[in-house]
Amino acid sequence: MKCKILHESQGRMRVRALQPRMTVEQADILEYYLKAQEGVIYAKVNDRTADAIISYEGTREGIVLALSRFSYEENVALVPDHTGRALNREYEDKLVLTVVNRVVNVLFFPVPLKRVLTGIKAIPYVLKGIGSILKGKIEVALLDAVAISASILTGDYDTASSVMFLLGIGEILEEWTHKKSVDDLARTMSLDVDKVWTLVQGEEVLLPVNEVQVGAEIIVRTGNMIPLDGKLSYGEAMVNQASMTGESVPVRKTKGSYAYAGTVVEEGECHIIVEKEAGSGRYDRIVKMIEESEKLKSSTEDKASHLADKLVPYSLGGAALAYLFTRNVTKALAFLMVDFSCALKLSMPVAVLSAMREAGKYHISVKGGKFMEVISEADTIVFDKTGTLTKGNFVVKSLCPEEGISEDVLLNTAAIVENGSTHPIAQSILQAYKERWFGDQELLTPEEIVNRSGKGLIARVQSSRVLVGNEKLMEEFGIAYQTGEQNCATVCHVAVDSSYLGKIYIADEIKENSHEAIMKMKEEGVKEIVMLTGDSRPVAEEVGEILGVDRVYSELLPANKVEKVEELLRGLKKDGKQSSYLAFVGDGINDAPVLSRSDVGIAMGGMGSDAAIEAADIVIMDDDLLKIPRVISLGRRTVRIATQNIAFALGVKILVLLLSAFGFANMWAAVFADVGVTVICIVNAMRLLKRS
Repeated sequence: MKCKILHESQGRMRVRALQPRMTVEQADILEYYLKAQEGVIYAKVNDRTADAIISYEGTREGIVLALSRFSYEENVALVPDHTGRALNREYEDKLVLTVVNRVVNVLFFPVPLKRVLTGIKAIPYVLKGIGSILKGKIEVALLDAVAISASILTGDYDTASSVMFLLGIGEILEEWTHKKSVDDLARTMSLDVDKVWTLVQGEEVLLPVNEVQVGAEIIVRTGNMIPLDGKLSYGEAMVNQASMTGESVPVRKTKGSYAYAGTVVEEGECHIIVEKEAGSGRYDRIVKMIEESEKLKSSTEDKASHLADKLVPYSLGGAALAYLFTRNVTKALAFLMVDFSCALKLSMPVAVLSAMREAGKYHISVKGGKFMEVISEADTIVFDKTGTLTKGNFVVKSLCPEEGISEDVLLNTAAIVENGSTHPIAQSILQAYKERWFGDQELLTPEEIVNRSGKGLIARVQSSRVLVGNEKLMEEFGIAYQTGEQNCATVCHVAVDSSYLGKIYIADEIKENSHEAIMKMKEEGVKEIVMLTGDSRPVAEEVGEILGVDRVYSELLPANKVEKVEELLRGLKKDGKQSSYLAFVGDGINDAPVLSRSDVGIAMGGMGSDAAIEAADIVIMDDDLLKIPRVISLGRRTVRIATQNIAFALGVKILVLLLSAFGFANMWAAVFADVGVTVICIVNAMRLLKRS
C-alpha cells in the first residue's frame, strides 16, 4: 500500500493512505491488519481521512515494511463479521445531515416554506400524542405534542421547529446508544471457539473452526460449546439452548435433531454434520435475543425511565398554571420545554454502555446492565475452589500403596480407570503414568465405566470391579481405607473388588493472586467471602485459612453446592425482601447450575468450561482474579454516576420550572434545562470510559 507519514515521534506514527477514498470495509481491514502486526500496541484507522495512528514498540522499519506489504485483498479474513464501524458511520451521518438540514432551513428557506415544512414535520409528533391519550396514558410523547401544537397555533413556527430539531437530535442519540450497546454486547457474546474436533478420513483431527466447511462431521463432548450449526448424525446429548431460545431446561438431541452454534452440551457426546459456516447467522440471533430480553436494563435505568413519564402530568399542570398567572404563551411553552425524558432516559443507557465498554477493555464481558448494578451491591462472594481460587492444574504429589502393593500397580490401576476422562484429577494421574512409562506402555480398556458424581469412577476391568475416588466412594462399597492428609493435597483412593490398594495424593496449587484478590474485594466493601468445594475438610480449611476466606464448606457434591447457595441467598433476605446480593464465581461444568441460581454468576473464562461461561452473567476472559474487585469497583462507579445524573437532572429542571412558573425563565433557559442538562449528563456518564 502506498502511504505518506504525516507525523511521527518515538513509538508513534500517523500515516495517510494515498487513495482517493477509503471505504468502511477497507478501514476495518487496515486496522485489524495493523493490530495483528508484531510490536504494534495500538492502531486506529479513520475512514473519512484515510489516516492511521499507530503506537508501537520495536523498530520503525518494521512498521514501514508492514505498511508497504499491506494489501486489502489478502487480509480480508482478519476482520470479524461485525466491527461496529458501519453502525457508527450510519448515525454520524444522520446527526450531520440533521444539523445541515436545520442550518439550510433557517438561513435559506423563505418563511412560507418554513411554515409548511414545520407543519408537515409536526404531524408524527401530534399523532404520537393523540395515541398516548387514546391508550389512557400521559407520557412524554403527549408533552412533546402539546409543546409543538401550542407553538404552531400561536404562530410561533420557529419555536415549534426548534423543539422538533432538538427532539430529533435526542431520538438519534437515544437510538444510536441503544443499538451501539446491543452491537457491543452481541460481539462480546459472539462465538469464540478456536478449534473443533473434526472427523477426517475416519480419524479425529483438531481443526481451526474457520477451516471447517459445510458437510464436515464435527464431534462435541460434555461441557463444550457447539461451534457450528448442523444436524446430529450420531450420538445423544442434553443441550443448553438458553442463549438462543431462552429455554431454562436442557433439550435432548438425538440423531436428526438440529443443533445451534453457541449452545452447550451439558451431558453426552454427539457428531454433527455442519450446515452453516462459522459466524453465519449467530450474530443476528444474539442481537434478537438481547433486544427481546430485559437484561440490558438495570433497575436504576428502569426507574429513571418511568420517573420521566410520571413527571409529565406535573409539567402539563405547571404549563397551565404558568399561562394562568402570566397570560404569556412563551413562558408556558418554556415550562413544557423542560422535558425530563432525554436526560433521564438517555444518560442512563450511556452510563451502562460506558461501564460495559470499560469492562471490555479489561477483558471482562458483562452480559447486561442489570448485572453491573447487582455486582456493585453484592456483599457476599461465593467461590468454587478448584480452578477458580486454585490453578486446577493437578499433579500427583505422592503415591502411598498398601503393604505388598507396588507404586506401579497403584498408579497403573488408577490410570486404566481414568483413561479418557477429562476431569483435572484424571488428567494428573494419566500425566504421572505417561511420565513414569514415557507413554509407551498401552493401558487396558475398561469394559464398563460409571461416573458417580462427586465421588469418583467405578469400572469393570477383566471381570474385576475397580474403584477410584474419594472416601465417600470407598464407604459406599464398604472398603476399609487408610486415612491421612498432606498439606493442601486431595486424596484419591484406589480399590479392586474388596481389596484396598492405596491412595494417591494430588496437589492443586493456589493461584498467586487469590489472596490479594480477596483482600481487595474486602476493601471494596464485600462483607463475606465463602468457599465451596468437594475436597475433604482438612484440605479445604487449610486453603481457606491461607486465603483469608470467612467461611468454608467442604465435601460438597455438585447438587449440594446449589443447595448451599440457595441457603445463603435465603439468609440475605429480611422481611421477605432481598437486603443484599450474592455473587458466585466458578469455572467448571458442574458450576453452571450454581452460576444460574446466584444473583450474579461470574465465570473464569481462561480455562473455564463453555457451560459455565454460557450460564454466567459476567465472564472474566482470563484467569485473573484481580478483575473481580475491578468489576465490583466499576459497578459501584456506574451506580454512583447514574445517581449523580438523576439528582443533577431533576435539580436543574425543577429549578427552571419554578423560575418559569414565576416568569423569571425564558425559552433559552428551558432549552438549557432540556438539551444542556442532557449533554452534561451524557458527558458525566462517559467518564466511566476513563481507565481507573
